[in-house]
Amino acid sequence: MSLKDIKEKLFSVIKVISIVAIATAIGLELWNIQALTTNNHLPVILNPVLIIAHLALSAHLIEGIIAAFYAPGKNHQPIQYGIYTFFVGTIGLLELFENHSQIPDFLKKSGI
Repeated sequence: MSLKDIKEKLFSVIKVISIVAIATAIGLELWNIQALTTNNHLPVILNPVLIIAHLALSAHLIEGIIAAFYAPGKNHQPIQYGIYTFFVGTIGLLELFENHSQIPDFLKKSGI
């Protein structure tokens, strides 16, 4: 197994984990907002997780903005690549600057 094969498999695993983690962080943030608007509180045990979720969402948002800014120069749709990078994180930026994107084909075909 070559280094390139290992890198591709590792990137795929990281992408799946990242998508699940960011979706979970978004859900936790929505739960926190709902709890605050109804004068409830999240369980205290979730406070450290909520802080990590804030940091992860902030970092991924910045990465998504950077990707959207540089995507037109690499022949990608800015909004599409920004959203992709928001969910997969740094891997999306690495793919953008390596110039061989792994955006799923159904997104390319649908024009999103």
